[in-house]
Amino acid sequence: MFEFSPLLGFIELTSTVWTYIFVTITFFIYLYIGWQSRVKETSEFYVAGGGVPAVANGAATAADWMSAASFLSMTGLIAASGYDGTVYLLGWTGGYVLLALLLAPYLRKFGQYTVPDFVGKRYYSETARVVAALCAVFVSITYVAGQMRGVGLVFSHFLKVQVEVGVVIGMVIVAFFAVLGGMKGITWTQVVQFFVLIAAFLIPSIALSKMLTGHYVPQIGFISGDIHERVDALHEELGFQAYTQPFTNRSQLNVFLTMFALMTGTAGLPHVIVRFYTVANVRAARYSAGWALLFIALLYTAAPTMALFARYNLLSTLNGAKVVSIDEGETEEGEKTGQKIYHLATVGEDGTEKPIHWINTWQVTNLIQFDDKDGDGVISLHKDGKNYAEATIDKDILVLATPEVAGLPGWIVAIVATGGLAAALSTAAGLLLVISSSIAHDLYIHFVDPQASEAKRLTVARIMILAAIVVAGYFGIIKPGFIGEVVAFAFGLAAASFFPIVFLGIFDRRTNREGAICGMVVGILFTGGYILACKANVILPFLFSEPLIQPMFSNWTEGGISPESIGAIGCMLNFVVTLVVSRLTPEPPEEIQQLVEDVRIPRGSHAPEAHFDETDAEADNP
Repeated sequence: MFEFSPLLGFIELTSTVWTYIFVTITFFIYLYIGWQSRVKETSEFYVAGGGVPAVANGAATAADWMSAASFLSMTGLIAASGYDGTVYLLGWTGGYVLLALLLAPYLRKFGQYTVPDFVGKRYYSETARVVAALCAVFVSITYVAGQMRGVGLVFSHFLKVQVEVGVVIGMVIVAFFAVLGGMKGITWTQVVQFFVLIAAFLIPSIALSKMLTGHYVPQIGFISGDIHERVDALHEELGFQAYTQPFTNRSQLNVFLTMFALMTGTAGLPHVIVRFYTVANVRAARYSAGWALLFIALLYTAAPTMALFARYNLLSTLNGAKVVSIDEGETEEGEKTGQKIYHLATVGEDGTEKPIHWINTWQVTNLIQFDDKDGDGVISLHKDGKNYAEATIDKDILVLATPEVAGLPGWIVAIVATGGLAAALSTAAGLLLVISSSIAHDLYIHFVDPQASEAKRLTVARIMILAAIVVAGYFGIIKPGFIGEVVAFAFGLAAASFFPIVFLGIFDRRTNREGAICGMVVGILFTGGYILACKANVILPFLFSEPLIQPMFSNWTEGGISPESIGAIGCMLNFVVTLVVSRLTPEPPEEIQQLVEDVRIPRGSHAPEAHFDETDAEADNP
C-alpha cells in the first residue's frame, strides 16, 4: 500500500475519530469568527463595511465560488461522465473569467449593496428592483439547496445518519454564523474555509498522484502518466465507451448549451457579484478578482486528475469483488429494515481475501447499493444499459470515498470530509445573505417600512435567513438531482434573468426599464417553468408522479434539451426581449445614459449606498 509519509502516521486513529477532531476544530473557528464579527449596522451586515483587503476578499470569493458542487459533485460528475463531465469545469471557470474581467469592476463603480440595488438605479424603476429581488431569491434558494445536500452527505457519512438528518444538522450550523455576522462574519469565515477546502482537495490529489503516476504534482501526473490508457482499458473490458471519448453521456448540443448557461449564469450570480462591493474601490475589486481566479485555479486544475484517479480506483477495486456475506440492515433499536448490506472482499493473485471495509458506511445511508443479480457471488460492473450491472453509486460521494478506496491514512479521509463541509457552508452562507438582503433590504425596507431603525432592519434580515434555510433544507432533503445538477439549475436561472440585464445595463445605454423588466420576467419564467415541468415528479413529489413534459427536441437530439441546458435558451430570450422592447419604448433619461457612460471610466467610484435614492427613479414607474 502507498504510504504518503511515515511522519504523518504518528497516531493510529480511525478516520471517524480524525473527522470529529478536524470538524470540531474548524467549526469552533467558524463559530468564533461569527460571534466576534456580529454586527449592529446594515453596512457591515450587507457588505462588511466595504473595507475587506483585496487578498482576503479574493480568498473569500474563491470559497464562496467553490461550493459543494465544485468540491464534491463536479469531480464526481467528471469521474462518472468522463469527457462530457468537463462541461462543468469549463463552464464555471470561463464564467468566472467573464465576470472578473467584463462585469465586476463596472458593477463596483455603481456602488450599490445588491444586484437589485443596481437594477433599481440603472433602470430607474422600483418595479425593476422588485422583479430583480424576486429573481435573486429564486436563484439563490435553488443554489443553496445543492449546498444543503452536500452538507447532509458529509454529516451522514461520519455521523452515520441518514442524509436527511445530516441536512438538518447543517441547517443549524449555517444559521448560527450567518445570522450573527452577516457579510462581515461570512467574509472572514470564508477566508478560513478557503484554506481548509483547498488543503482538503490538494492533499489527497497529491497522494493519489504519487500512488498512481509516480508524480507528486497531480497535473504533471495527469498529463505525462498512462493513467488515461489504464482507465480506457478498464472501460473497454466492462463494455463502456472510452472515458476520454466525447459526447458519450451528453449530446453535443447539450454540452454546448450547458457550458453557455454555466458561463453566463456565473457572471449573473448575485452572491458572487456582491463580493466585489466589500472592497474599498474599483482597483481593489480588480485585484481581488485576480486573487480569486488564482485561488480557484488551484482546485479546478486538480479536479480532472482527482476524477480520473477516483474512476480508476473505484473500477479496479469493486469490479470482481467477492461477496463474502449479505446481512439485513437494522435500526439502532435492532429492528430489521429489509435493506441488504453486502460484505465484499478483493481477491489477490495468491487467493488471499482482503475485506473492503469502506463500503459499509455508504451502504447504511443508501448512497452505495449492490445487487448480485446473477447470484455468482461476484460483483460485476459490466455495462447494463448506461449503468453498472450490479452496483449503484451516488456520484456525489466519489470525492469523499476516494481516499478510503485508495487506502489512504485516516487523517486524509477526515480532512476531505472537513473540506467538503467548508465548501458547502461557505457558499450556503453567501447565498443566504443574498436571499436576506433581497427580501429585507430590497423589498421590506423599501415598500413596507422605509423608516425602520437599524435594529429592526437587522432583525428582519436575520429572520429572512432563517426562513431561507428552512426552504433550502427542504430541497436538500428531496434531492431534485445530484448536487452539480441542482446547482446547474441555479446557474441557468441566473443566466436567464440577470446576465443580459447586467451586461446591457453596463454596455448599452439605450436599454430601458421596460425592456429590462420584460426580459427578466420572460427569462426567469421560461427557464424556471421548463425545469419545474421536466422535474415535477422530483421537485413536487406530493403533487406529481411523473414529469409534466419531456425535454424539447427529443426527436432531433438524444435526450432533447436537458433542464441543465435550458438556461442558455432563457438567456437568449431575455436578450432578444430586452433589446426589442427597449427599442420600441422611450429611451432612458439623459442622466441615466450619462451614468452608463461614466461607469466605464475607471475612476471616481464611491462607497456602496445604503438605500436607493428615490430621486433617481421616474415617478411613472411601470
